[in-house]
Amino acid sequence: MQFRFDHNNYNVRDLDKSLAFYKEALGLQEIRRKVAEDGSFILVYLGDGITPHSVELTWLRDFDRAYNLGDNEIHLAMKVDDFEGAYQKHKEMGVICFENPKMGIYFIADPDGYWIEIVPQNR
Repeated sequence: MQFRFDHNNYNVRDLDKSLAFYKEALGLQEIRRKVAEDGSFILVYLGDGITPHSVELTWLRDFDRAYNLGDNEIHLAMKVDDFEGAYQKHKEMGVICFENPKMGIYFIADPDGYWIEIVPQNR
């Protein structure tokens, strides 16, 4: 028996806003979508075009409040080949929420407040 990573899930309040963020900030593209027959939910899977791992964005029609992210210690991490370029882009977007220069990383926050760690390719 062998297990392998498939996807991570984030529940989102505004699907269009989240899709735009993940495309602009990280270059992720929609790879598949599932819409409930009754319209109660939409699942959108995003991929980087390189690895088989995906991020699932879940929109729930009847969820009427912000998601409780607790201490927000659970996060997604992305490696980038142009760390300085990514940093400048994210700074211009105003999405950097935490920097750790000693470790050589920083975090961005998506529209729902989920943190994404940005890591240099060669780390």
